[in-house]
Amino acid sequence: MRVCVTAVTGTFDTGLSSVLDTLQIASELAQAAGREKPFQVSITGVRRRVTTQLGMRVPVAPLPRSRPDVVVVPALGAKFPEALSLALQEGELSDLGSVLGEWSRAGTLVAAACTGTFLIAQAGLLDERHATTSWWLGPYFRERFPRVLLDDSKLVVQSRGCVTAGAALSHVDLALWLVRRHSPALARTTANYLTYDNRESQAAFVMHDHLAQSDDIVERFEHWARKNLAAFSLAGAARAAGTSERTLERRLRQALGKSPTAFVQDLRVERAVHRLRSSQASLEDIAAEVGYSDAVTLRTLLRRRTGRGVRELRR
Repeated sequence: MRVCVTAVTGTFDTGLSSVLDTLQIASELAQAAGREKPFQVSITGVRRRVTTQLGMRVPVAPLPRSRPDVVVVPALGAKFPEALSLALQEGELSDLGSVLGEWSRAGTLVAAACTGTFLIAQAGLLDERHATTSWWLGPYFRERFPRVLLDDSKLVVQSRGCVTAGAALSHVDLALWLVRRHSPALARTTANYLTYDNRESQAAFVMHDHLAQSDDIVERFEHWARKNLAAFSLAGAARAAGTSERTLERRLRQALGKSPTAFVQDLRVERAVHRLRSSQASLEDIAAEVGYSDAVTLRTLLRRRTGRGVRELRR
């Protein structure tokens, strides 16, 4: 499989190196087991010289004339909306986006992680497709790319012709997804060599109060909801936020891309995970604390949102 890993000026160092290292380890493990090298990896760029965010010089080759099987777009060094907006205006990224569009239309699988997802979304490759991105950039992503079907709770999302991954270290999850596509057994072995857990969700890492700060009504709603998880009501939440239920619904969808009920569900998962990790309280007691009448409902929700069972979360 020919894999082209792209590097641009200001590339996030960890993102680039973790993709390269994971694929290299997988190839070495396959060869050690007497199999052919599964990945032919090249580092390419649209410019002759590339310097990473931390100032490292990357030896890049020109973009190949014949399309690769897979192209991986690591994150940009810009981590917050203002800096990311400026970075996306660079001509280098526009040129790369044009090439990615051509390759995608010809059948190349386009993969991106973290802020690299913004680059392929800007190229129009994620329109009407499911995707994920860095959890704290979800509101900005939805605002900038309303046609993308974003689920920023997911760690890796496969859609037609594209695969996207979440924040920072999910570059490893993305690379392991590519390895798993070739061989599930090789992916498990590679993850074991990396001492890397199998993860399915970003939900356990999301700081909801950080996301809520983008809107004063949403922030007031979030503070009230945290104190009233066990007896939450939309009417009470709207009164506490100083607005109507309809306006509250609209502002949450604009800021976070979800309804008040869905956001409260996120807060309940966050509280339940914290209680599981910091106490010996029973699941039944925790369920009552966060507003569920039985432990089965909470257990199912935790598995769906975090990809882990109660025992794993307690560990």
